[in-house]
Amino acid sequence: MRLRRTALVVDDYDAAAECERLAALGVEFEGPPRVAAHGTVAVFRDVVGNRWDLLSEP
Repeated sequence: MRLRRTALVVDDYDAAAECERLAALGVEFEGPPRVAAHGTVAVFRDVVGNRWDLLSEP
């Protein structure tokens, strides 16, 4: 069985700032943070290929 989705929720989170911090540490994002109706989203994959969406409220 393969786990398809999981979530980690953090209050008072700034996805754009965290994206900058992680990029400075060498994390490669699928693109720049984007603003959507549900908030700011930044997407990356970890070292084993799991996709992570960093999301902060609008």
